[in-house]
Amino acid sequence: MARVKVGEQLRAVWKQAGGLAGALTLRWESEAKSEADMRAAAAELAKRRTLAVPSILTPYRGGLGLDTGIPKPTQANLRKFAETPLVRRAINVIKDRVVAMDWQVRVRRGVVGSEVSHARERLSALRRTLEEPNSTDSFRTLMEQVIEDALTGGYGAIEMEATGDVEQPAQMWPVDGATIRVNARWDGSGDSPRYSQVAVGATSDQAVDLRDDQLMYLRMNPRSFTPFGLGPLEVAFETVNQFLSAHRFAGKLAANSVVQYALWLNEATPSQHERMIRWWQDEREGTGRVPLISTEQKPEVLRFAQGTDADLRLEWQRFLIRMVANAFGLPPLLLGLESDVNRATASDLADEAFRGAIEPLAKRIAEHITRDLFAKCIGWREFEFVFNDLNARDEETELAIQVQLLAAGVLTVNEVRAMRGLGPMSAAGVVQVAAQATSF
Repeated sequence: MARVKVGEQLRAVWKQAGGLAGALTLRWESEAKSEADMRAAAAELAKRRTLAVPSILTPYRGGLGLDTGIPKPTQANLRKFAETPLVRRAINVIKDRVVAMDWQVRVRRGVVGSEVSHARERLSALRRTLEEPNSTDSFRTLMEQVIEDALTGGYGAIEMEATGDVEQPAQMWPVDGATIRVNARWDGSGDSPRYSQVAVGATSDQAVDLRDDQLMYLRMNPRSFTPFGLGPLEVAFETVNQFLSAHRFAGKLAANSVVQYALWLNEATPSQHERMIRWWQDEREGTGRVPLISTEQKPEVLRFAQGTDADLRLEWQRFLIRMVANAFGLPPLLLGLESDVNRATASDLADEAFRGAIEPLAKRIAEHITRDLFAKCIGWREFEFVFNDLNARDEETELAIQVQLLAAGVLTVNEVRAMRGLGPMSAAGVVQVAAQATSF
């Protein structure tokens, strides 16, 4: 109970000082408390409240509706579908490209960097927070889990807790988005809970309430008539189900587990028919020996199908693959359909995949980090998170454009360096580089 009181007192002090931003500024300017006390209080405030993997602690059960704490009744099937080769390829194409991008934390556009107090120290603290969000995750592993949930069910959630530590102002943990309930009647107040986590099988009184500044909730395809997002796999749910059925049938047909012929014995009595079946099953089936049949009339083989590629429904499977690609915003080329593709069109299709599927998701993540983590949770609205590769064209083309803009005076040397994720140069270095660019 004593620890709780210390945390509550510290929160009250921070609110009186003007929020987290004011408290962290006072930390640099004041030595009223020792560093050990501040770190202990920060660690208590940043203690995680949600469960990391509630689905493992409580198995899935039937009737997954709102009464059991799950907002989407198809989440179990969605996650099973996400483990199939076709869907896994579509998810990995988007997820791996986003998490592999270079990124930076910079002063927000419209804010003069020289007017931000302790800007360099804060930028270093924010980058450290993202690179080491908690004791077990890195930025890549954290974002992979969030993107996986976002593409699967339309929900990606991260719990955020402010620490008050100037070296790492916040900590973050991935949250199972399927266990998050959204308060549709949230009044916009910072003190009232906007979200709650209800583990599978738990009751409403066991929910963990979270404020708006404690949870980053990433919605895919947000809509006005529902608080939940719509993931690409949800859109392709029926298509994936049909593809799996067609794929299983084709596999059985190719393995001859689906019988395509029958043996017709004309004018055979029921007893002869039964004897023929037992003899075939006991003496011939599976032995590989040549059967010898002596009858008055020659038995006739009736074939039900020709056993060609048309029987495998390959064209139907290709069509379903195209539908899955459309749901994820990807060209069918990236899911293994290489027909009607040459060197010229492949480059255009790759660019289409980047602009249509990868760039929107990356921008959505960057906006959430800037708004939810930097502004709401920590209180540092002067900074923003950006991916450096979003506006990147071909490297040679990008370099030529930047040199031309630098020579024309549209951009400064430090602005170009900021676009490439580099720090500012000294005044002498800026003059030297500008002179070299003008000579081109």
